[in-house]
Amino acid sequence: MEEKVIIAVDAMGGDNAPFEIVKGAVEAVNESTEIVIKLCGKEKEIEEVLKQYTYDSERLEIVNCEEVIATDEHPVQAVRTKKNSSLVVSMNMVRKGEADALVSAGNSGAVLVGGQIIVGRLKGVERPPFAPLLPTTKGVSLLLDSGANVDARPSHLVQFAKIGSIYMENVVGVKNPRVAIVNIGAEEEKGNQLVKETMPLLKECTDINFIGSIEARDIPFGYADVIVCEAFVGNVILKLFEGVGSALISEVKKGMMTSLRSKIGALLVKPALKQTLKKFQTEEHGGAPLLGCKGLVVKTHGNSKATEVKNSILQCVQFKKQKINEKIQEHLA
Repeated sequence: MEEKVIIAVDAMGGDNAPFEIVKGAVEAVNESTEIVIKLCGKEKEIEEVLKQYTYDSERLEIVNCEEVIATDEHPVQAVRTKKNSSLVVSMNMVRKGEADALVSAGNSGAVLVGGQIIVGRLKGVERPPFAPLLPTTKGVSLLLDSGANVDARPSHLVQFAKIGSIYMENVVGVKNPRVAIVNIGAEEEKGNQLVKETMPLLKECTDINFIGSIEARDIPFGYADVIVCEAFVGNVILKLFEGVGSALISEVKKGMMTSLRSKIGALLVKPALKQTLKKFQTEEHGGAPLLGCKGLVVKTHGNSKATEVKNSILQCVQFKKQKINEKIQEHLA
C-alpha cells in the first residue's frame, strides 16, 4: 500500500483565499492519489467552496481555525498571539508530525518566522532560504535566496549553494548541478563585499559544481542550475522575472489581435505558442520551499491562483519521496 504524503494547506492565506486555495487543493487531490490534504481555515467558508467540486472526501479534510493572519500584520507578533490561525495551526501540524508539509500563500514574514520558530531549523542550518524554481530556455533554475535573508553572510551563501545542489539533484533530477553566484560581471574582481568574500569559499567547496559568477541577463538562458545570492537581490530578480514575463505574454497576445493578417497568423501558431508561453509562466513551477527546516514549508505568491496552489502541493510529494531533509542533514553534518 503506497504511503500518502500529508499536506497541511493554509486555506485562509493570500489575496484569493479561500476560493483559489481550496480550488487548487481539490485539483491536486484529483490529480494525485499520493496525497492527503488538510485544509486549515474557517470551516463554513471552506465548505461553501467545496460544494462546487467533486473530490475524494477521504483524502481532503477541514481543520477548523477561527483566526487569520493578515498580510499587513507584524510577523512575530502574529505568530505568537494568533495560536488558532490557519497558518500557525498548519505549522504546528508539521512540527508534531501530523503533516509532512505545509503550503501557504499568506504573510511571507509569518511563514518565515513560523518556519524557523515553530517547525524549527535542521541541525547545522544557519539560515533557511526561500528557493523558487525559475523557468529558463533549458528547463528550470533554483534561486536561493528569494526573500528570507536580506542581510546574509558568506557562510550563508555557501550553505545555500550546498542545499540548492541537493534539491536540484534529487527533486528536479539535474545531475551535478552547476552553481553560480549573482554578480555584476564575470570577472572575479567585480561585485560587492559579500560576493568578493563568498567567491573564494565557493571555489574551495569540493562537494558542489561551482562555475563562478552569473549576470542577471544570463539567468533566463539557464546558464546555471543553482543561483546563489542574498534575499534582497534574489527578490528583485524574482519579481522582475515575473513582471517581464507577464508583460511579454500580454504584449504578444495584444500584437496578434492588431489586424486580420495577425489574427490568421495567431490561429496557425497558437498551439506551439501556447505551449512555449506556458513554459515561462512561473505559476507552473509551484511555490518556494523554505529549505533547511525540519519539515517542508512552501510559500506561494500572495496572489496565487488555483494552478500555482495545485503545483505547490504536488511538488511536496517528490520532496518527501527523495527524503531531502535527511540528505541536507547528512550533507551538512
